[in-house]
Amino acid sequence: VQLQAFGGGLVQPGGSLRLSCSASAFTLEYFAIGWIRQAPGKEREGVSCISGDDDSTYYADSVKGRFTISRDNAKNTVYLQMNSLKPEDTAVYYCATDLLSYGGSCPIWDNPLDAWGQGTLVTVSS
Repeated sequence: VQLQAFGGGLVQPGGSLRLSCSASAFTLEYFAIGWIRQAPGKEREGVSCISGDDDSTYYADSVKGRFTISRDNAKNTVYLQMNSLKPEDTAVYYCATDLLSYGGSCPIWDNPLDAWGQGTLVTVSS
């Protein structure tokens, strides 16, 4: 079971991108979905999460006020809207979940994650 993450690209500082995370084999609505990034030479960092029970959201301090996570259940997709992008946001972004945690809470990366998207590269540079 896999997720599909896409929407990355090259953007100038201050710009915006929207990442999407979808699944074909299961319904995302009932699972907490997290966005996790990894910059070159750095450890993975949990960025944002939307819970599987009440759609409550979680943001890392580094992205609060700039990133927004949301769901479109009709499209079985979770989005990460990224505004006011900074060079330090440059990373490969993954979406992931714990399929054993139905109705899971955030941050989901505190759980063992067993479904991952393939990663999408976000580069913020002038």
